[in-house]
Amino acid sequence: MNTLSVIRRWLLAALGLGLVGSGVELVLLEHYETVVQFVPLVSIALALGVLIWHRIKGDALSIRALQATMVLFLLAGIAGTGFHLRGAAEFQIEIDPSQSRWEIFKKAMRSKAPPVLAPGLMVQLGLVGLAYAYRHPTLDQSEIGSFSKSDGVIK
Repeated sequence: MNTLSVIRRWLLAALGLGLVGSGVELVLLEHYETVVQFVPLVSIALALGVLIWHRIKGDALSIRALQATMVLFLLAGIAGTGFHLRGAAEFQIEIDPSQSRWEIFKKAMRSKAPPVLAPGLMVQLGLVGLAYAYRHPTLDQSEIGSFSKSDGVIK
């Protein structure tokens, strides 16, 4: 087994462990009070399903599905950070509406409920999944992104 295969196995294990741990934490925190709060739970369930599918089949389609799911993780993490920041800022405004925007931002960033940077874990997991899938050996080399100079099209 070569070094890259070992690294891929570790990345896949870290992704799986991160998904399970995050899912359990979100359930324990009852992170399902609103529809928007279901996004990370549904994303995690989807990613676990794709990982299981990939472990069973191991084909190029499962890698592409993993890549698509991880892009959704990046988007969900960025959006979640915005939602958490907005929620924390709204709470700070309720406490003292006379605060400057900078003061509200600083207090919101330090708040524990909701933790503004917690959705960053979704971004991190997405990046780990994309690193695992990057130039994965099951992808056809032409599918990875060869460029045909004759027609100027990326294939």
